[in-house]
Formats: sequence, C-alpha cells, structure tokens
Amino acid sequence: MSLVYYLNRPVLSNRVIHLPAGSGGTIIAYLKRSGVDVNALDGWLLRFFGYPQKGWIDMGSGRLKKGDFLYRITHAKAALESVTLIPGETREIFFEQLSKRFGYDPKRLKEAYERYAPYPDGVMFPDTYHVPMGIGEAHLVYYLVNRSMTRHRRLAEKFFGKYDPKQWFRYVTIASIIQKEAADEKEMPLVASVIYNRLKKGMPLQMDGALNYGRFSHIKVTAGRIRRDTSLFNTYKHKGLPPWPVGSVSLAAIKAAVKPARTDYLYFVKGKNGRHVFTKRYSDHLKAVRSVNK
Repeated sequence: MSLVYYLNRPVLSNRVIHLPAGSGGTIIAYLKRSGVDVNALDGWLLRFFGYPQKGWIDMGSGRLKKGDFLYRITHAKAALESVTLIPGETREIFFEQLSKRFGYDPKRLKEAYERYAPYPDGVMFPDTYHVPMGIGEAHLVYYLVNRSMTRHRRLAEKFFGKYDPKQWFRYVTIASIIQKEAADEKEMPLVASVIYNRLKKGMPLQMDGALNYGRFSHIKVTAGRIRRDTSLFNTYKHKGLPPWPVGSVSLAAIKAAVKPARTDYLYFVKGKNGRHVFTKRYSDHLKAVRSVNK
C-alpha cells in the first residue's frame, strides 16, 4: 500500500498526510472517502493503537503495511516547517517571504499581527521557528508573537528585575537601530554609545538604519530619500528615537542598548574594510569621510 494519498488537499511531500479532528471511526470514514483501502474492522485496530492525531502528520518514508500505517496515525510526530526570521529584518518583508513560500494571505497575516502585537515592528525575535504544516495565518502569527513576547518579558526581568513594556521597547527601538548600523557584534556597544551621546546632547541621530523600516528594509538610503521621507523614522529631520523598532533585534543588540560602551564618540563612518571609524569631533569625522572616499 502506497504512503501517498490525497487527503482533503494535495499533500506536500510523499511522507506527509493531513488528518481532521475526530474519533477513530471518523478518521476511518474520512480515509475511505479519500480513497484509502480501509474498512470498519480497521477502526477497531486503530482504537487498539491509541487515539488518532490531527493535522499534518509525518508518516516517514517508504511503503507501509496497513497495520504500520494505522499505528503511525496514532504515534507519528507532527509535520513541521522551519521558518527563519533573520536579525534586522522587518515584519513587512518577513511576512512577504512567508506569503511567497507557504501561500499565506498577506492581509490576514497583517491583521493577525495587529491584533496580537503591541508594536508594528520589532516584536518578533530573530530565530528559527518550527511550526506545524497547514497552520493558519492567525495561529501562526499568534505563535510567533506570543513566544517572542514571553522572551521579551524574561529578558526585561533579567536585566531590570521587572517588565515595563514602555521602557523595555525603548531599548528595543535603540537595539533595532544598532542592529541596522553595526558591522558586527563587537561594534554594537560603540554604535550604542553614539546613539546615547547624541540623545544626551539633543542632536538628531542622523542614522541611515532608522530609514530601513518596513518595505524599505533593503533599500539604500540616498540623499534624495532623506529629503523625501517625512516619517518619524527620518532621524535626519526629527530628533529623538523613532516611534517603534525598525526591525527584529538580536540578543547582542539588546545587550548593547542596555549596556553601551562608555565613549565620547558622536560620529562614525563605514571604512573600506567594512568596519566603522568612530570619532569625537566633526572635523575628525570629515577627515575620516575623506579618507574613506579616497
């Protein structure tokens, strides 16, 4: 008996099937309607093995005898898909990727996110998530947001002994800019020090990373873009921090935001080796810029 069946909708691989919720008799009837060679006596055997699972089930590879097939219906593991959110990526781009890969409705993903998440971005932690195949948009987003919010709370309690959402997500907002700006984790505390030094002096942050929000995640920031963008994410025009995080943040970026390096740096520019040159005075910054341009 072949492992490949047509159950409700086409299976995604030759080892995965989909089962509805129900008793053993319900499952047997469902399998029979779907073209699987089962009968009422198989219902008794299924009851002997245990209670049938529901959803997408990973049945393993190869051909199975009927007894093995019914046993796995009650004991096989759920079929999971891996979904990876990389550090610095925006919620909008991540949802576009989910829609293209799994066929999710972008509008439903957005509506579910707005229902469950406290901020438009920066809530979901970069990580590889393992989710059941066939899970709907609302359940998927709830899982991603709920797991991330639990981690936010635990980290806040670890760093500060309490979870104050407004205070915590201010740090997450700073961390999201650090994530976009720093060349690597070693630079993160230095970038953080520049942010805090500029905020303390009342200077605009003037950081390109803040403009890589939403759909602009991978778009190079140009002088024209800086002139045209009137949002609060344009830290060339507006002082202070953006209204919420500009993307997902790693633990290293959060640590840098909470514990920045102690420096007098106010400027930095990316050098020819990809790392940044940090300076205290504007005149030195201009020299660094000229050196890079050469």
